[in-house]
Amino acid sequence: MTPIEHRPEQTTGSPPPGEPDLLIPPIFLVVGKLRRPHGIHGEIIMDVLTDFPERLQAGARVYVGADHRLLRIQGCRTTADALLVSFEEYSDRESVGVLRNELLYVRKDEIPTLPEGEYYHHQILGLHVVDEDGVELGTVVDILETGANDVCVVRPERGPEILLPVIESTILQIDLDSGVMRVHLLEGLV
Repeated sequence: MTPIEHRPEQTTGSPPPGEPDLLIPPIFLVVGKLRRPHGIHGEIIMDVLTDFPERLQAGARVYVGADHRLLRIQGCRTTADALLVSFEEYSDRESVGVLRNELLYVRKDEIPTLPEGEYYHHQILGLHVVDEDGVELGTVVDILETGANDVCVVRPERGPEILLPVIESTILQIDLDSGVMRVHLLEGLV
């Protein structure tokens, strides 16, 4: 499982096959947090909250704030610990200053497809976890990013949370269509 975007606001439901997705609002994923203006030409410092910062380039469509206002990236360059981003809609320090402390989003339906066997965090959160015998263990409520591997936090109906390392010997199958993760419990996990 590849760590990437932070949790989106969840909506449910799908349009009938072949019908446009007009009634269901798009789901947005956070890719950055805008901090403060930099210089006088409309650049703003952004903390990167995505594993794919390379897609944040000139011409890319992004959305800002809780109301998800559409913006187009005019330019993007890296600094030691952040990105400097400019938008076509803002040309100077004062105008871009209104974006201070806003979150920057992309639409979920516009994110790149991952290779088979890799998943975004938002796809894993909420999955029902069962062991090899089909015994329900709980629901994935969080994913911890550690140095070695990610760890899924599974909350059962009763009892303490279960921490499942995201490794081949533990995660046996992920079925996004049925919303189930099948796992092998290593000794000492429960």
